[in-house]
Amino acid sequence: MTLKRTLGTCYYPEHWPEEMWAEDARRMADLGLTWVRIGEFAWSKLEPAPGDLRFDWLERAMDVLQGAGLKVVLGTPTATPPRWMLDRHPDMLAVDVEGRPRGFGSRRHYCFSHDGYRAESVRITTLLAGRFGGRVEAWQTDNEYGCHDTIYSYSDAARRAFRDWLAQRYQSPDALNRAWGNVFWSMDYDSFDQVNLPNLTVTEPNPAHALDFRRFSSEQVARFNAAQVAAIRKHSDAPISHNYMGRIVEFDHFALGAQMEIATWDSYPLGFLEDRLEETPEHKRHYARQGDPDFQAFHHDLYRAVAAQFPEGDTPRWWVMEQQPGPVNWAPSNPAPAPGMVRLWTWEAFAHGAECVSYFRWRQAPFAQEQYHAGLLRPDSVEAEGFAEAAEVARELADAPEVEIAQAPVALVFDYASAWAWAVQPQGQGCDYFRLVFEIYRGLRKLGLSVDILPPDTARLHGYALVLVPGLITLTDTLMGALQTTSAQVILGPRTNAKTANLSIPVPLPPALPGLDVTVSRVETLRPDMPVAMEGAGHVTLWREQLEGGADVIDRDAEGQPVTMRAGNLTYLGGWPDPDLLRHLLLGACAEAGIPTIDLPPDIRVRQAGTTRFVFNHGPGPVTFEGATLPPAGVVRQTTGAA
Repeated sequence: MTLKRTLGTCYYPEHWPEEMWAEDARRMADLGLTWVRIGEFAWSKLEPAPGDLRFDWLERAMDVLQGAGLKVVLGTPTATPPRWMLDRHPDMLAVDVEGRPRGFGSRRHYCFSHDGYRAESVRITTLLAGRFGGRVEAWQTDNEYGCHDTIYSYSDAARRAFRDWLAQRYQSPDALNRAWGNVFWSMDYDSFDQVNLPNLTVTEPNPAHALDFRRFSSEQVARFNAAQVAAIRKHSDAPISHNYMGRIVEFDHFALGAQMEIATWDSYPLGFLEDRLEETPEHKRHYARQGDPDFQAFHHDLYRAVAAQFPEGDTPRWWVMEQQPGPVNWAPSNPAPAPGMVRLWTWEAFAHGAECVSYFRWRQAPFAQEQYHAGLLRPDSVEAEGFAEAAEVARELADAPEVEIAQAPVALVFDYASAWAWAVQPQGQGCDYFRLVFEIYRGLRKLGLSVDILPPDTARLHGYALVLVPGLITLTDTLMGALQTTSAQVILGPRTNAKTANLSIPVPLPPALPGLDVTVSRVETLRPDMPVAMEGAGHVTLWREQLEGGADVIDRDAEGQPVTMRAGNLTYLGGWPDPDLLRHLLLGACAEAGIPTIDLPPDIRVRQAGTTRFVFNHGPGPVTFEGATLPPAGVVRQTTGAA
């Protein structure tokens, strides 16, 4: 399967004098850009007072951009409701976990459960779609759901909606009491109206209560987004997208992916390295100007999977809607990218199947909150460093214009609901679901493997030689069936199928997998200074399970206790592996599965894209690999002739 590779940028015509627009559009086209995203923060310019619609300036901006041959992505402006909206709906603000309203003066200042604001969002979306639906080439709903900790709201609107959600889910208070185990600590309810949100409790709330609140909150996001999608579709046949963010797991992105044709995400490698990864200071210093070698790749593969949820498309369509082109303004420290990294990040996205990489932003803003966030142009319109690298990619695309997409040999299952369950009951500091899955993904990449990420309800594992299911708290019936029929080597655990849907310990004890006689009889979490040594390579850290059963013991710790047990093609891992143990486990599984691996230098990563293999040097210095020396930020494209 192939798609045409393109480049784009994010532009804010409302920020600049109108006489600048034509020159900007000409320069974008000359640079080799195809797409321009506009409008996602412009509500106060589109409707400065209730009902005072001023769309003409946006139409003139589209005339200029499309007249230069550019395609427009129009964003719905609902991430930044104007100040008058609060006068109309003073209770629309989200409320934080401490009971404090999230105020006006920034962005994302709304509660997903507020029906009045949802109606306003549908209204402005309907008006925009009615005016521009026939000429816009693509849409974006809202902007970065979940950014700035904005999924969970403890407002009165959320409380009312949550009670209604519970009533529909459980039908009676007695059923809720049984599901949650409310007999514990005398937490029984006589009415759904007695149920409050799981904040401001003396100690931790009931974990089933907290998990249901997370489910509810995720569904509120999906409901909000679906309303905008429906409004657009009444007036436009153009594809619809949303721009997700890195390591945002508070809502189910697969659920939104099923609503829209394109999944996009916003890639900021240097900012993410600083504030979204549990890594050593040495690791962060080594990659300070390059970004982590695996974090962007993980999200490229994740959002390809999110895009695949849309039921009407054979080829997953996913983009990078915002690609960092220079220093950002929001991380603990904000270094400039090393020379060549903007080009490398762009090609890395294409290697993982991106259809478009769009740079944020066209021109650096000289005012307001993002003054220190670089663009392709400086505030004085002089080309910034990233401009030349974007131009280089545009020239290179002439020789490699198409995205190649082929199934990888390895599948890794990712589940947002498990992230919520781990967050509700981590049991130990540092026990985080995303962290576990990402560390396993990193281990696979270190061995030169290409990976497909799959949703938790996947029914099809055909064609994969190795499948990994780490930490998935409750296996779906669909996935359970697929695991029983696949011929792939499968590694499950730790904590796989450990709880019921209401976070109770099931009986029989986990993992309760047909054909795998393994029982987790006890769990413990380990201090950082208490790793458990293995008989062979590596250690178990953070999370450890005591395993019993008749399955074959494959790996033991230094005290002789089982750590991995196997029956047929199913292996259960009863602990959190450190990098050395993980490498040992993955090498063994790949050997069993017949998957070749590569002993990569630490800074090198490879990605097989159809018949093309990409090699990337993420390090600060040159690296010799397979007889050739890659410079810093080096990218090599090789035709291999086989997927």
